[in-house]
Amino acid sequence: MSKESTSFTSPFDPYVYQTLQGITGAAVVVQTTQGTVTGILKTVMPDHIVVESGGSPFFIRIQQIVWVIPR
Repeated sequence: MSKESTSFTSPFDPYVYQTLQGITGAAVVVQTTQGTVTGILKTVMPDHIVVESGGSPFFIRIQQIVWVIPR
């Protein structure tokens, strides 16, 4: 019996990751391919960020970010 395995890959942009890590905790405006999110940058991971806006966490894939403005 063969066992199937699943592998997930995601492009990693070390420059974006490192830059966003440097502003963790700051107020930001994030433009994504779907719209804009304004809030506090809470977490930066290699594949996504978490922005808290209005008391709710928004999980944004780094691949979907167009630009970020620290406020």
